[in-house]
Amino acid sequence: MSIVTIRNVEFLNNPARFLDPYHFRVTFECIAPLPEDLEWRLIYVSSPGNEELDQELDDCLVGPVPVGVNSFEFEGSPPSPDKIPPEDVLGVAALILTGSYKDQEFVRVGYYQNTEYDNEEMNEAQPEPIRFDRLVRDINTKPRVTRFQIKWDVSPQRPGQAVSAGAATSAAVPSANDIDMEDAIDTNGTSS
Repeated sequence: MSIVTIRNVEFLNNPARFLDPYHFRVTFECIAPLPEDLEWRLIYVSSPGNEELDQELDDCLVGPVPVGVNSFEFEGSPPSPDKIPPEDVLGVAALILTGSYKDQEFVRVGYYQNTEYDNEEMNEAQPEPIRFDRLVRDINTKPRVTRFQIKWDVSPQRPGQAVSAGAATSAAVPSANDIDMEDAIDTNGTSS
């Protein structure tokens, strides 16, 4: 079970110029308090066949994280044009947001980004060299989400569960509310 679930990623400047920073808001739910920070990274993938060309645009730490719905705004640098092969600048690229806890990746949210010139004439007769100042990006808002099981080292608190001193070393004692009445009926139909 994941302790953190992403509820929404909202891009606050989409579409935008290619050289503008990425600006978005991440909303997530946490079902147990996390004493350590969550690490979020933004990665630009221009050439899917060559991982060495991936660019980590930015990262941020969020925490400690309380139980409930939380959100933060994230601003990431644009990709460095000189690290993108000219044949991979225009068209589709990927933008990936990852979430990690204690160096363990628990979620990866991927988006397709389309890059083109800001006018039809330049799209039809592409200038040489590429005019990055005239490029616009448009991020498809339908993500592909991949979740990973990790060791959270915390457990969610059940509703009504009280924590008392010594609870970590003693066994829980069931109350009457914890007994399933179907399990308490024997095969003769009488209560046990």
